[in-house]
Amino acid sequence: MSLFRDDGVVLRTQKLGEADRIITLLTRGHGRVRAVARGVRRTKSKFGARLEPFSHVDVQFFARGSELIGRGLPLCTQSETIAPYGGGIVADYARYTAGTAMLETAERFTDHEGEPAVQQYLLLVGGLRTLAQGEHEPHLILDAFLLRSLAVNGYAPSFGDCAKCGMPGPNRFFSVAAGGSVCVDCRVPGSVVPSAGALELLAALLTGDWATADACESRYVREGSGLVSAYLHWHLERGLRSLRYVEK
Repeated sequence: MSLFRDDGVVLRTQKLGEADRIITLLTRGHGRVRAVARGVRRTKSKFGARLEPFSHVDVQFFARGSELIGRGLPLCTQSETIAPYGGGIVADYARYTAGTAMLETAERFTDHEGEPAVQQYLLLVGGLRTLAQGEHEPHLILDAFLLRSLAVNGYAPSFGDCAKCGMPGPNRFFSVAAGGSVCVDCRVPGSVVPSAGALELLAALLTGDWATADACESRYVREGSGLVSAYLHWHLERGLRSLRYVEK
């Protein structure tokens, strides 16, 4: 029997029995972890209130053997709140739907339990903090998070230079399958011709140029979101269920 302690963000919860829950977290040191939290559905449980989606928590796990991820699910025996991001997210529909898509994305990009994914973890914590504080429009925060999640997992799109031959941009065409912007010689069937404004917006979101992103026209925001959604769908091989509810 071993004790483990880690920081994590609660991604989702599932009912188990009459009073328990299975908690899925993205942790700093152990990647995605599923654990059983006993008695958290009882109305008097303060422990359960800390283990709701969007919560950033310090958690103690109790596991059989010397590894956290092994036979059976570990127990979540203690948690302390680091940041209750849910309070600034769940009361606003636009923030809530964007945040839900962020949680689903983080889970989808961490396929294997127990494998550290520090960049994805830090990206999620920063994204939820920004969303909860209302610093920018929720859909812009979401698209920035999706693009950066793709980048840290090895799928960074190009919005300027040709993704195939490297020809300096701007390039007219965009291909999801080819990895982003492509030149005339490298374009493939299915390539589209997005507006320069949409590509400029997406480049700004990927690099964190919020002054440019915040000033962008709504038509470019909608067009850019469509490109991000298609690009994400291609690399995840299926879309996010939560994206259909996001306000644009």
